[in-house]
Formats: sequence, C-alpha cells, structure tokens
Amino acid sequence: QVQLEESGGGLVQAGDSLTLSCVANGRTFSSLDGGWFRQPPGLEREFVAAISRARKTSHVSDSVKGRFTISKNNTGDSTESTVYLQMNSLKPEDTAIYFCAAWSDRWYRSQQKPDYWGQGTQVTVSS
Repeated sequence: QVQLEESGGGLVQAGDSLTLSCVANGRTFSSLDGGWFRQPPGLEREFVAAISRARKTSHVSDSVKGRFTISKNNTGDSTESTVYLQMNSLKPEDTAIYFCAAWSDRWYRSQQKPDYWGQGTQVTVSS
C-alpha cells in the first residue's frame, strides 16, 4: 500500500511563491510516476503536473505553464521518495486544495486516474 503525504500549503499573496512537497511511503517515486492535481472551490479536480519515474518526461497543464515546475529529489536510487511542485507568480485563481498523486503505470496512460492519492493541502492566494 502506498501512502502519499503533502505539505507546504498555506496563505500567500498574489505574486508570491510556494513549494509543495509530497512524500511517498510504501513505495518510492523511483518506481512510481508522480504528479499533482488541484480542486478550486466549487469546481472539479483538475490535473496540474506529472513527472515520470525516470524523469524522462514531465508535463504541466497549460493553465500553469511557465509558473509551476514539477520535480523530485534526485538521489538516483530507490530512496527517491519526494515530489515537489514549485509554484511561482501565484494568482488568486490558483487557490485550491492541491493533491499529490501517483501512478503504478505511466502517468500519460491514465492521466485522470492515478492509483494513489494524498489527502490534499490547501493553497490560498489573496489578491
């Protein structure tokens, strides 16, 4: 069983930066693809970004491209257990609960259906 735990959310002002972290337990991101989703108030959950286990492919949604970056700790071995989401130039419309996600298979084969989810961390951006 894989458990994902997010941290790093909070209340920031427009234009600020924030880094979210997701730690995996049970398996590591050397054997999982990792990613982030978000759910704005009153809206459905949406895909934000994903990174492959070998870091050969990564992708961010058009809505955050150029501002958000996904990465993971680069140990090169089985201890790669953390995925990050660096968020710059935050906007009020980025306000959402951000969820960490992981796929046993390649993320692009089932982008909207990860195998594992975290509990979420709240990010609030004030104007």
